[in-house]
Amino acid sequence: MKNNLSNASVIPAKVGIQTVKLCLAAFALLILPLLLQGFGNAWVRIADMALLYVLLALGLNIVVGYAGLLDLGYVAFFAIGAYLYGLLSSPHLSETFAWLAAMFPQGLHTPLWLVVPLAAAVAGAFGVLLGAPTLRLRGDYLAIVTLGFGEIIRVFLNNLDQPVNLTNGPKGLGQIDSLKFFGLDLGKKLNVGGYELASVTLYYYLFLTLVLLSIVISHRLALSRVGRAWMAIREDEIAAKAMGINTRNLKLLAFGMGATFGGVSGAMFAAFQGFISPESFSLMESVMIVAMVVLGGLGHLPGVVLGAVLLAALPEVLRYVAGPLQAMTGGRLDAAILRQLLIALAMISVMLLRPRGLWPTPEHGKSLQTTGAKP
Repeated sequence: MKNNLSNASVIPAKVGIQTVKLCLAAFALLILPLLLQGFGNAWVRIADMALLYVLLALGLNIVVGYAGLLDLGYVAFFAIGAYLYGLLSSPHLSETFAWLAAMFPQGLHTPLWLVVPLAAAVAGAFGVLLGAPTLRLRGDYLAIVTLGFGEIIRVFLNNLDQPVNLTNGPKGLGQIDSLKFFGLDLGKKLNVGGYELASVTLYYYLFLTLVLLSIVISHRLALSRVGRAWMAIREDEIAAKAMGINTRNLKLLAFGMGATFGGVSGAMFAAFQGFISPESFSLMESVMIVAMVVLGGLGHLPGVVLGAVLLAALPEVLRYVAGPLQAMTGGRLDAAILRQLLIALAMISVMLLRPRGLWPTPEHGKSLQTTGAKP
């Protein structure tokens, strides 16, 4: 009886502590851009890009972390969303096609409420198209096929300027509209009570909202029947199929859901940058996104977020370390090479010291082993 009473008193205390921690974390996230803004907008921009990479990592975590499907071409969906937003929110198509210019003399400026869902839908459709021919592939073979898909998309974007100029080729797309909704233009500064909020700060709050929404969706997916089926496929596909799980449809759903996240983040990237080109969607970007998921912790949302933030912000922070190191060598080593070397050393160290990731998934059944029933 006493044990039951003590347990009943401990549980509300733990809930209260967790609530306090969540409130403190929320407050820190809200004031972070305001603090960084004092050191310059460049630091807020780093935080914005980190949030975009978190959004990408959460999408890839559905494919790799939940379903166990190694995807090295995920950046293709990022590119599809970015170029779809760029084409529908820039003067490029109106300048290329006379009939379109006649229909839209002021230029093609598609509203946010249409272009972002469209980017998600198109990217999701391409994800299903990628998954359909790879249903029988696993491991390295699946990685090679998805890698080829990512490179095919990049090459297409780089060469679709002839005979009809659709993507403007290697020159990229410029003059892309900033995000506008409810009369608020995120591309312009905003004065609130005499305090000036920069454009990058406004984008920060938008990206933070999208990341929190994506975390909720991912968490609910992981706890759903679909999420449990994905994890069964990840652990043993043959056993999952023997238990009656439709592995074909669930794999396609994983590819489609993950690609949707990539399409939305691509549209946000195009609006944030105002310019996109095929160079932004190289193979190295896919490798970095996979590294974020693996280094953080496969299938564990806090770990994925931590890995994405660290790997997105680390290269920028190391700029301030690589400069002095270059000066120590008399300028014989390039600062960019030193920065990549430091990143590689950090990744190797993490994999050696924490092979399951910085914040791995708690081991199932561990609590049962340690707190088993005593005779």
